[in-house]
Amino acid sequence: MIQKLSSADRATQLGQLDGWQSVADRDAIQREFNFADFNEAFGFMTRVAIKAQEMDHHPEWFNVYNKVAITLSTHDANGITERDITLARFINSITA
Repeated sequence: MIQKLSSADRATQLGQLDGWQSVADRDAIQREFNFADFNEAFGFMTRVAIKAQEMDHHPEWFNVYNKVAITLSTHDANGITERDITLARFINSITA
């Protein structure tokens, strides 16, 4: 089973993830993205979806036109794990 990150590890990892923030009411991280238009937002979501499927780790997300909000948490561990950090790093890499 996948292990949840310790509080110290979580703080360290989150400090290295530009743009990601803790979710106030749960053990999760989130980030919002703005794109030029819906097509760009959808293309971004497609790239994330392909990576998430490869990882068997799927984000919670919300999209309206050019905005995408993503929340990451590992449901099996009831909190943030290395999987979330890995996916967040990938997401950051394709938006840099």
